[in-house]
Amino acid sequence: MGERVSFGSASGPALAGVIDLPGGDVRGWGVFAHGFTLGKDSPAASRICKRLADEGIGMLRFDNLGLGDSEGDWSDGSFSHKVADTARAVEFMNAEGREVRLLVGHSFGGSAVIAAAHECPTVKAVATIAAPYEPAHVERTYDAVVERIEEEGEAQFHIGGKALTLKRHFVEDVRNADLRERIHNLRRALLVMHSPTDNTVGIANASEIFQCARHPRSFVSLEGADHLLTEKDQAARAARIVSAWADPYL
Repeated sequence: MGERVSFGSASGPALAGVIDLPGGDVRGWGVFAHGFTLGKDSPAASRICKRLADEGIGMLRFDNLGLGDSEGDWSDGSFSHKVADTARAVEFMNAEGREVRLLVGHSFGGSAVIAAAHECPTVKAVATIAAPYEPAHVERTYDAVVERIEEEGEAQFHIGGKALTLKRHFVEDVRNADLRERIHNLRRALLVMHSPTDNTVGIANASEIFQCARHPRSFVSLEGADHLLTEKDQAARAARIVSAWADPYL
């Protein structure tokens, strides 16, 4: 069962979200951050959150600026905006009496939840799925237009059937994002999940995140999964693992 909500982003426009509610006893609450341009209704986001709700963990998944049902212009966003809006999502849930203890992030969202956790005192556990060690890894997605962006300030690129405008401030922001200190000083339980056959974000990224982190830290190999967790059982399996691992922290 999903409850549609909206809350203010760090830059002003309202962000649209869905809270997947547990049908029975509530074990805890969490927030999910989606991948680069994927949105709250992408297979990974919706399937993982619904499965976690089935396991008693209510999850808020939301569209970042200018994506899906959210207001604003995607081109005005950045990695820093994504981090700040993830923290806003936690604040919104906490204000509703649903104290967030768990952050889950997929791909680019995995990098974001590591950074956002530092701004969220209630969060005790962070789980990443197919996350890049360096947020700038995402530049491979739009490398064909980077030179034009640097020269003209912006350029349009196509991804997932969408035409989006990318601006210089995004490119510069993501290049300046350094997660090493944030991973090392996370001071929260960390679960790193990654597929050894991920051809989009290689598993070496998981190794670097894990090696940089302090205990309590855990790593789980998602054998056979692709980057987007497109097969239904892949997302469900990831959710079951997160559910079991997060239990002591909820």
